[in-house]
Amino acid sequence: MRILLTEEQIRQRVVELGARLSHEYQGRPLTILGVLTGSVVLLADLIRATNVPLRVALISASSYGGTRTSPGELSVNSSLVPDLSGRHVVILDDIFDTGKTMVGLLDAVQQFGPASVKSAVLLWKTERTCVDLVPDFFGFQIPDEFVVGYGLDYNDEFRHLPYVGIPDPDDLHMATGG
Repeated sequence: MRILLTEEQIRQRVVELGARLSHEYQGRPLTILGVLTGSVVLLADLIRATNVPLRVALISASSYGGTRTSPGELSVNSSLVPDLSGRHVVILDDIFDTGKTMVGLLDAVQQFGPASVKSAVLLWKTERTCVDLVPDFFGFQIPDEFVVGYGLDYNDEFRHLPYVGIPDPDDLHMATGG
C-alpha cells in the first residue's frame, strides 16, 4: 500500500480544523453530525481538537457498500439524529467524492430546523466533484485514487489504519478473503 497522507499530516490538519471550528462557532450552539461509519475516527479526533461546547450526533448515509469502489444510489437513515432546531450543524464525513452524498445529507438535515448547516470532510477529490457545492471545511484535496485508512474502508477492512493509503490489488484481494 502506498501512503498518501501520514498519521502526522492528518493529526496536524485535524488540529487546524478544530481551531477553525472553535473560532467560527464561539458562543453558538454547535452540533457536529458525524456520518457513519467512515467519519468515526475523524469525529473522535476533531471533537478533541475543538475548544467550544458542542454536541455530537450521528447519521447514516451510504452510496458505497462492500467491495464497491464507485458510488451508487444514496441511502440516508436519520433515526439517530437528535433535535437540531436552532443549532448550528456541521455535517462531518470522511470524503467528498462526487459530492452527491453531502448534497443529500444537507437536504435531509434541513428538515430538522437547524440555525445553519455546513459541511466538513477530511478528503476532497476535486476531480470527481459533479455537484455545485464546495465543502465548507476540508482537510486535504486528493487525486482521484481509491483510498483507505483513517476510517475509510474497503469491504469493512482498513478503517483502523492511522494513515490514508492507496491500496494495491493484492491488498484488496486479501480484504475479500482471497
